[in-house]
Amino acid sequence: MKIVIDAMGGDNAPLEIVHGAIDALNADKDVQIVLVGDINKINPVLAECEYEKSRVEIIDAKEEISNEESPTMAIKTKRESSLVKSFEKLKSDEDAGGFVSAGSTGAVLVGAFMKVGRIKGVSRPALAPVLPTLEGNGVVLCDCGANVDCKPINLLHFAIMASSYAQAMLGVEKPRVGLLNNGAEAHKGNELSKQAYELLSGSEDINFVGNCEARDMLTGDFDVVVTDGFAGNIALKTAEGTANLLLKLIKRGVYAGGLKPKLGAVMLKPVFKDVKAKLDFNAQGGACFLGVNKVIVKAHGASSRSAITASILQAQDLARKNICRKIREGVTRANGMTAAEADEN
Repeated sequence: MKIVIDAMGGDNAPLEIVHGAIDALNADKDVQIVLVGDINKINPVLAECEYEKSRVEIIDAKEEISNEESPTMAIKTKRESSLVKSFEKLKSDEDAGGFVSAGSTGAVLVGAFMKVGRIKGVSRPALAPVLPTLEGNGVVLCDCGANVDCKPINLLHFAIMASSYAQAMLGVEKPRVGLLNNGAEAHKGNELSKQAYELLSGSEDINFVGNCEARDMLTGDFDVVVTDGFAGNIALKTAEGTANLLLKLIKRGVYAGGLKPKLGAVMLKPVFKDVKAKLDFNAQGGACFLGVNKVIVKAHGASSRSAITASILQAQDLARKNICRKIREGVTRANGMTAAEADEN
């Protein structure tokens, strides 16, 4: 199985991307990587590494897509870009099981939809990061920005896809699904929330446990939290901002408080280190774009080599576990269709 990598995407490309890819190659003897990008920039980095050359393929791509460009226009016009060529390789090569990029989120999502295609029966693909929880197992947030305006059926499909993802990624046999809302009661929320609640409650394909208030999203009481991409992105950014604020306030208090706080910080260093590790995106891998025909992992734009390595191994693991097939089967059942009918949809 091959994992295709956008070597030019992200703030630290191609240096950290290539090093991360080689680390993944050396960590898993079964993985093969395809680096897509400017060969004149990739080769000098590879020259610094030790690896099995037969397991590395390079596809030359001289163009790059930036965060400032229109995603749709860039995918349509920049055919020599590392992102477009990555998707073409991913779609055409049967041995290519997944793709990783730290580049423009919008371009990755648009390109995956246009070039790789959605799974038959899926109303809309969705972006699903795994967030840390108090209990330590993690929670899948779906959607976190791919779909700003949604219908109830979209949220049902998000729940089905994210449940399959949680089973594969978190090892949870029967993921507890919550609907992000402004109250725990069934009658709370806007019309989308109320209709989605009714739809989720009546589905036998998920383990729906009710509404989830934003403050409870990271408690560990839920394995999956579904919402539209607008609210999901706000929830995600709020959680990230709050975590960063708390870490900065603690650090500021330690350095400004004199000798006692510094001594206390030394004693609590293992605790702080553990908290930082749980909040560090570099160790978590990326967010999976659920609902398209191949595994797509979007890594953080500022990813280090360790984050790229984690994302590649994540993509490899999900491809091995046939996550796309499981999503297709779940959505087909929920839509009341046979596999043949789903293919015609």
